[in-house]
Amino acid sequence: MYSIIQELEANSSRLTKEAILTREANNNNIEFFDGIRLALSPYSTFGVKKVPKHSGPDGQGLPWEVFKKLADLLESRSLTGHDARDAIELALSASTGVQWNDWYRRILIKDLRCGVSEKTVNKVLKGTKVGLVPVFECMLAHDGANHEKKIAGVKLLEPKLDGVRCITIVNYESRSITQYTRNGKVLENFGHITDFLLKNIDNFGKSYVLDGEIISESFQSLMKQVHRKDNIDSFDAQLMLFDILPLSEFQKGRSMLTQRRRSSLLKMFNPTFDLCKNIKIIDQTEVDLNTYVGELQFKEFNKSAIDQGYEGIMIKNPDAIYECKRSVSWLKIKPVLTVDLTIVAVEEGTGKNKGKLGALICEGTDQGKFIRVNVGSGLTDEQRDEIWNDREVVINQVIEVKADCITQSQDAENTYSLRFPRFERFRGFRAGEKM
Repeated sequence: MYSIIQELEANSSRLTKEAILTREANNNNIEFFDGIRLALSPYSTFGVKKVPKHSGPDGQGLPWEVFKKLADLLESRSLTGHDARDAIELALSASTGVQWNDWYRRILIKDLRCGVSEKTVNKVLKGTKVGLVPVFECMLAHDGANHEKKIAGVKLLEPKLDGVRCITIVNYESRSITQYTRNGKVLENFGHITDFLLKNIDNFGKSYVLDGEIISESFQSLMKQVHRKDNIDSFDAQLMLFDILPLSEFQKGRSMLTQRRRSSLLKMFNPTFDLCKNIKIIDQTEVDLNTYVGELQFKEFNKSAIDQGYEGIMIKNPDAIYECKRSVSWLKIKPVLTVDLTIVAVEEGTGKNKGKLGALICEGTDQGKFIRVNVGSGLTDEQRDEIWNDREVVINQVIEVKADCITQSQDAENTYSLRFPRFERFRGFRAGEKM
């Protein structure tokens, strides 16, 4: 099988790769596609972080059936720790170098390194008798600005957190906890959370998927830790949960439990989560947007989200099911704030904006916070030309800037910035004038 991987690796053409996979499908190469599924399926994890390479001498060769049994034992966590390490080293010594390095090892590290994804494999296998590779998908929200008519009736409101989406699979049968990004990439740097869940896995009684967001002191510091291989410092990271559903239903792509029932189910595990300071359930507020009181509650919730620095709010249909796709049952709204700032300098653009205005460098104080930010979005080509050609005139003029929120600057301790700042308009005709 390693020769097929080598052939795929040697050809950069997508059509050639598809032709090679089609050939193997037509030959009903079950063993090859079993290995492909083990490597590409997000639900097959082996609980090992490091798998050694074969450096010789060659063994007599390891039959697929023997390796498959090893993979099954690792996947079910029947082999862990030193036992897993010893079993892997024994399998390595029995394999030839090329068989191990280019096939078996790549399966265990879940990286075939031949430019083939589950999407490519499934395109080829569709309509054949060979089983498809499971695809990792979760529920995603639509932009509420594009579905205003859906923002009506009884809804559940949640703050939209500024973090990394985290799908945590609590596999009660295999006694394992695995965390994924929304795209199915394994998250391995939050062991203080997964260790707690594994220690308390008996409290779940069956396999579940916990849907939530990993947050930290700041989004920037969180992103520095998400995929680090060493010097990991993520112990302040928290798992903020907003949904739960049985693993079997998640793998099928939908749960028939309504949002309200899933929210109630999640709260049932609060006694367990309360034992860990790094796991919290996001509070929900129910409002009826068809009533005057509900509209007031909605406006207050939206304002509170801005004041507390949240990325926005989520609006959820309490009667909707969980579907592993983008759905109007979940709507996201990003509250927009406006800030009046003074232009203190201008910056020339690059690329197509060379010789034009690139950004307005602005400063000012809002809500007691000193803000310094470069505003380069929201400007037309005409404005870039006009301002750059008469750039001395705009210094000290006040502009209105739209942004998603105020953020702590990474460059100065007592200075703040804006997330996604956009130029809106000049606030007066003379320097310092507001209108």
